[in-house]
Amino acid sequence: ASFFLLCFRSPLATALIFGLLLQAPLTQLSTITQPNFVLLLADDLGIGDVGCYGNDTIRTPNIDRLAKEGVKLTQHIAAAPLCTPSRAAFLTGRYPLRSGMDAINDYRVIFWNAGSGGLPPNETTFAKILQQQGYSTGLIGKWHQGVNCESRNDHCHHPLKHGFDYFYGMPFTLISDCQPTEAPEMDRAFRRKLWLCTQMIGLVTLTALLGRVTGLISVPWKTLACLAGFSLLFFVSWFSSYGFVRYWNCIMMRNHGITEQPMVTDRTTSLILRESISFIERNKHKPFLLFLSFLHSHTPLLTTEKFLGRSRHGLYGDNVEEMDWMVGQVLDAIDKEGLKDTTLVYFASDHGGWLERREGERQLGGWNGIYKGKSSMGGWEGGIRVPGIFRWPGVLPAGTVIDEPTSLMDIYPTVVHLAGGAVPQDRVVDGRDLLPLLRGRVAHSEHEFLFHYCGVHLHAVRWHQKDTGAVWKAHYVTPNFSPPGAGACYDRGFCLCFGEGVTHHEPPLLFELSQDPSEAKPLSADTEPLFDTVIRKIGRAIEEHRRTLTPVPEQLSVPNVVWKPWLQPCCGTFPLCWCDKEGGN
Repeated sequence: ASFFLLCFRSPLATALIFGLLLQAPLTQLSTITQPNFVLLLADDLGIGDVGCYGNDTIRTPNIDRLAKEGVKLTQHIAAAPLCTPSRAAFLTGRYPLRSGMDAINDYRVIFWNAGSGGLPPNETTFAKILQQQGYSTGLIGKWHQGVNCESRNDHCHHPLKHGFDYFYGMPFTLISDCQPTEAPEMDRAFRRKLWLCTQMIGLVTLTALLGRVTGLISVPWKTLACLAGFSLLFFVSWFSSYGFVRYWNCIMMRNHGITEQPMVTDRTTSLILRESISFIERNKHKPFLLFLSFLHSHTPLLTTEKFLGRSRHGLYGDNVEEMDWMVGQVLDAIDKEGLKDTTLVYFASDHGGWLERREGERQLGGWNGIYKGKSSMGGWEGGIRVPGIFRWPGVLPAGTVIDEPTSLMDIYPTVVHLAGGAVPQDRVVDGRDLLPLLRGRVAHSEHEFLFHYCGVHLHAVRWHQKDTGAVWKAHYVTPNFSPPGAGACYDRGFCLCFGEGVTHHEPPLLFELSQDPSEAKPLSADTEPLFDTVIRKIGRAIEEHRRTLTPVPEQLSVPNVVWKPWLQPCCGTFPLCWCDKEGGN
């Protein structure tokens, strides 16, 4: 007792003791073995669409609550500006070109459920490692990493082949073709050309037939038969795929079985939420990984009647607010089961918002705040800088903001480490364990360089100069906006990665993002004394990075992305594919 009295008489000791008492205690990681993981990934959500990132008109109270109770990242970067490659990088912790999941052509995502490309079976996802560590692993929502390789039911790219015990959702991605009332979205320009060619061939055939009948043109009947046959074959060759997009691509699956073909969009949101909460409830007594891959906020912006007309930003704003409500429902389920303190929750978007997506006067794509560019652009910040929020009460300090370069690829080593697993040593893993940074144990991200690809084409490189805090970014290739200065490619609907659609820069455009996050004022040797030094440093990093790349099969090559009837998932006997098992039919 006399010892404690002496301590309290010391002003220094008193201050230290009160400081310790006032400080919110953080749980030692050693006391938590194998936390649960709930990974929430939005689709096409812009960083400017979320309240805690500066939006004051779209209401996102539940996502904002995550940031308030956890850690918000302000330089969270997607490894690719489109769905398929970005999600491949997220799942594997590797740049997508390492697994062949980025394209040398314009087909930069998986286009059909009946394509043969997809996440290769030899890739090891974080789900597979957690499964080996005894976790129950579930994916609810969007997959978009392929289905089959050689036959209709081999499911070589299916989630259950990549470490997930349970899957409910879309093996493809949501598109406007899934909604009968919406204009077609998939390959819209190409379909117009095919239809025009069909009409021209039909017109030639009809003209020849009329000429033969009236005697104005001497055309053999054999030639007419060949023309008619060619017209029919040409029409069938493309209409058999594009004419039935809703049936071929807009399907829902539970594990290996199809539950809806085509999907019934009016109930999709409620089913995905129900499945997510049910997965948490079923697995509350053992460690689990839930990857909730939202269909929000991708077109056609499926939104229930309860949320229609509620926002100040039309249908897109309604859709984002509904997604935020779904986030709240999942968080409530975690709280209800008493899992809040043992669950790491993560929220992000797969890439930036799609500025060009509009129908008439309706804006159907997201907003990327102060950042230039949008989805499909590999270099500009608007296509790759996304929300990134972590919450783990008692372990991660609440209300923390970290302005350090991080990547969606970092989720891989972070969750693997926390689950007690080991990152594969037989391949390059580009992600870095975020836990020391998130807990405040280190001041800087482990990333010194991040490489920004558009397809397989390197467009830009980011260098984090840790000793000064500068974040340099060099653009070697930039897309040509249309119209010029518009900040997007409104004529095509998306920007190109190569050819006439881009401009090459020598020397590269250089920006210092900590001073110019909007990339508005490129630096030069005349305005920046370190210009030549920075460019040389980044150039050496590119050379070293390229030495780590090895040739792999291109999963998004044209032969792999085209529709193949023998690979089409079918609920029934192909081509009579239809079922509604959720509706009891």
